[in-house]
Amino acid sequence: MDKSNTIACICEGGAENAIMDILLENNALIFEKRDLLDDKIIKARSAKEFEQVYLRKSFSSKIIIYRILDSKRENFKLGKLFKDKCEVINIITAPEIEMLLIHSEDKYEDYKKSGKKPSDYCKEDLKYKDVKSYNFVKSYFKDINKLICAIKIYKKKSKIKKSENCLFDLLNDNAVKKY
Repeated sequence: MDKSNTIACICEGGAENAIMDILLENNALIFEKRDLLDDKIIKARSAKEFEQVYLRKSFSSKIIIYRILDSKRENFKLGKLFKDKCEVINIITAPEIEMLLIHSEDKYEDYKKSGKKPSDYCKEDLKYKDVKSYNFVKSYFKDINKLICAIKIYKKKSKIKKSENCLFDLLNDNAVKKY
């Protein structure tokens, strides 16, 4: 990644936001807080909203927009004025958030046998009702080792298409080696 670029990191939901906060706080990402637009993770659902709030300023470098979301179909089309000044990279977390919990609990084989959706397995079998809430995820993964280990296992065991990105793709080399 070119360090001269400005980074915008947009999180769709609370769970995604908690994970990104943990990774950012522990310097485990390919970017740092100081690289971020407004020095923070952004919550903006639409491209139009993002343009109005964040892109009305003048930028000397390209803006890399990392969208952390659980939908492969959600559209984020920037207007003509910003299209060439920004690069949008989607980081798909479906069903990654729930799978991180399943891997962290070492319940992958049990989950596979259950035939359940990851969210149902987490709620019914692991008894975690708030798997998508910021507070639950932030508390559950307060140990960065636990989070990065789960991210690495998810990357190894899941069938992610070559054209898709996941949380593992945002980890810096130190995080991958250290944990």
